[in-house]
Amino acid sequence: MAATIAVSLAGPLAWGQDAASTQLPYEAEMLRLSEIMGALHFLRQLCDPGQPSGWRNEMQALLDAEQPDAERRARMVDRFNHGYESYRSVYRDCTPSAELAVQRYLGEGAKLAADIGQHYGKHDGE
Repeated sequence: MAATIAVSLAGPLAWGQDAASTQLPYEAEMLRLSEIMGALHFLRQLCDPGQPSGWRNEMQALLDAEQPDAERRARMVDRFNHGYESYRSVYRDCTPSAELAVQRYLGEGAKLAADIGQHYGKHDGE
């Protein structure tokens, strides 16, 4: 599922604003996606410690694809860390609710990535 999110956002996005602007039309969705990735990074380590989470790498791939300015990058990283810390502060063991959160976040993240790619991704001929 991680690959689905990364692949959906791997291409360049249509900015719709000049490059100097730090507020993009899909900013809220990108920040939510960053937060979901942070939560998944923690929850995957908690619920499947034998497997690498990979969500930190997915976040780095998202940042590489987006190439945000310093301010926007800081916001995205902050939301990733917020998602991680939100669960780290509550969960010590993998519980059924933690596993349910993983499934819900995977679904929400995949939907966000697809929506962002569909609505704001560059298409051939642009």
